[in-house]
Amino acid sequence: MPKIVIIGAGSRFGSTLSVDILCRTPLQGAQIVLVDIHRERLERVHHHLKQVVEHHQLPATIEATMDREEALPGADFVITSVSIGGHAYAGKPWADEINIPLKYGVDQSVADTLGPGGVFRFLRTGPEQLAFCHDIERLCPNALMLNYTNPMCMLTWLHTQGSSVANVGLCHSVQHTMHELARYLDVPRDEMTCRVAGINHQAWFLELRRKGVDLYPRLCEAMNDPDVYAKDSVRFEMMKQFGYFVTESSHHNSEYLPYFRRTAELRSRFGLQTREVPDQPRRRKQKDNADENKMPALSESNEFASGIIEAVVTHVPFQFNGNVINTGLIPNLPQGCCVEVTCLVDANGVQPCYAGPLPTQCAALNRTNVSVQELAVQAVLERDREAAFHAVALDPLTAAVAPLHKIREMFEELWDAERHLLEWFETPSPIRKPKAATHPALS
Repeated sequence: MPKIVIIGAGSRFGSTLSVDILCRTPLQGAQIVLVDIHRERLERVHHHLKQVVEHHQLPATIEATMDREEALPGADFVITSVSIGGHAYAGKPWADEINIPLKYGVDQSVADTLGPGGVFRFLRTGPEQLAFCHDIERLCPNALMLNYTNPMCMLTWLHTQGSSVANVGLCHSVQHTMHELARYLDVPRDEMTCRVAGINHQAWFLELRRKGVDLYPRLCEAMNDPDVYAKDSVRFEMMKQFGYFVTESSHHNSEYLPYFRRTAELRSRFGLQTREVPDQPRRRKQKDNADENKMPALSESNEFASGIIEAVVTHVPFQFNGNVINTGLIPNLPQGCCVEVTCLVDANGVQPCYAGPLPTQCAALNRTNVSVQELAVQAVLERDREAAFHAVALDPLTAAVAPLHKIREMFEELWDAERHLLEWFETPSPIRKPKAATHPALS
């Protein structure tokens, strides 16, 4: 049975992904090791999952540790879902990454993928994720790393450039969007198929079909209904002007582009809210003990991790949308960048599928984001502070609202706010050339 280590298991993914694994009959004897630096959260998830195993009389073993070096030896799979420096989406440092750019007119929505927020999240997260990779190289070099941490493209690129670890980045934007499209079209989700390619959070539905019939004409009709359009105004406007529906939600996509958040008038037109974040996270209400102790049915989420693990273990192929390095998979995006494409996986590992060239306008929009990602990765690998600034300065939304000297001021203010998380930048570290991967999965 496989050994599966989940780093960042105190987050919701620790419980969700573990239950997903336990749902699959070939994995029900797995050894799941939960790792987190927050003792209380780790203990809560550990206790809950042990109850699930006992309640459903499963042969799985559930362990927990705050020391990943204790957990990793012998691991077959390592799942990462972490937030470095504070809560992922509450309080500092996320609050600074939202509020400081807002002072300079850069109105972000989520700030975890691109823009000043995405770049600084990567600067504080990348070195720790790379440390995970180097520990995997030492302690379980044949393991497959499944990363759920954002910013997805930057981290996947970093993992591959900075280590030999077989890895793939996982997101749920394609699955969620398919459910939303099914509602807009009033079509059963299980009767729909799609072909999606691009970059994470900005991948394109190149095909959308029901039993072989093109659904795009019906989607265009649905878009003409003002009530439907209002539910997803940014994505429908993108489809109207560029021809294709995009994977991530309207409020997310609005911050990757210069068209939607530049002025209060535009934000109002597209139903977008300005986000300001308190410096301290709000206290969460404690759940009722009866609810906490209620045992869930063994039902899967729509996350891909458990399907990938089962495919490797059983040698039965599984198809998913994954974030991988572009080795000619999308010829009109830069070679070596991170792309999101259809992948197949079995005991031979992750095998990305050739997607072909994107429509020219879609590739052009992707490349504006890829340039930011490339500079951010360079900044981390080379300890290059100016590359980090250039990444922020080339962000499409930032460049649309602020002149260069103000972008520089904003960058310096963000750097000062997060200096305690960026001390690693001051220590020289030569670029490591990746070693040959020993795992059959994607290197």
